[in-house]
Order: sequence, then C-alpha cells, then structure tokens
Amino acid sequence: MPAVSKEEFLSMVGKEVGVSDWLLIDQDMVNKFAEATGDHQWIHVDEEKAKLTPFGGTIAHGFLSLSLLPVLSAKADLPRLDGVKMGVNYGGNKTRFLSPVRVGSRVRGRFKMLELEEKRPGQWQQTLEYTLEIEGAEKPALIAEWITQMFV
Repeated sequence: MPAVSKEEFLSMVGKEVGVSDWLLIDQDMVNKFAEATGDHQWIHVDEEKAKLTPFGGTIAHGFLSLSLLPVLSAKADLPRLDGVKMGVNYGGNKTRFLSPVRVGSRVRGRFKMLELEEKRPGQWQQTLEYTLEIEGAEKPALIAEWITQMFV
C-alpha cells in the first residue's frame, strides 16, 4: 500500500488494515527454526514420534508463529505513514497461543490497527492486533498486540 497522510493513517484506528496471502508451514521451516533457536523438542522435529500424538504429526513452535510477523506484514502490504524514515519494534502485549499449527498447514496474518499516537514530534507509536489464522480452522493459532515506533 502506498504511503498515506497523517489524517488518513489516524482514520484507520479501530479498522482492519491488511490480510496477508497464505503461507505454507513445512517441516524444513520448522527444522530451521529449531536449529536457529536450539529448541529441538520432539513434537516439532521428530516426525515419527509426533505421528503418535493427538496432533497426528509435528507442529510448529509457537515462537515460530510469532516470528512470522515481518513476512506476513510485508505480504499484507500494510499502510505506512507518509514520510517515515524508519520503524523499529517496540514490544508486544497480550500474546496468546490458541491453537497448534500442524506442519503442512497454511497460515496468514490479519492485522487491525488498535492505537496510533504521536509520542513526540516526528515519532509515532502504533499498536496492531496480529491474528495468525490457520486455513480451514475456526480458532486462530495466535493473537498478539505488536507495538512499533516510526520516525518521520
């Protein structure tokens, strides 16, 4: 989405601002995340043992689901404030892992702008609600608030 004026950006508070395309969660992605984080819990990486669980196979790490924020927000083509020179992560609130993501599932991000505040001249703080949906599932994988700071 192209850059929008301050007034238009402020008018988006309380509204959905983007939905990404679907992204496949495959075993290779899960294995690479396990390597990067050192989290080799068998439910994520042992396909044979995981077949015997109620999940019927391996599941993605909860933190892998959360770490998809950058790629899914880019795929959602979220609106951006005109003139922003850089943005940084500030934090998160209310992160809840609601459903496991089975390997082989497709997920997408849904984004709603909850708050937008000018902290000081040229510095804005934005809070987005991030919902990670699982294709075909009623319940999302996770819901979290993502807080970023933007510098104009």
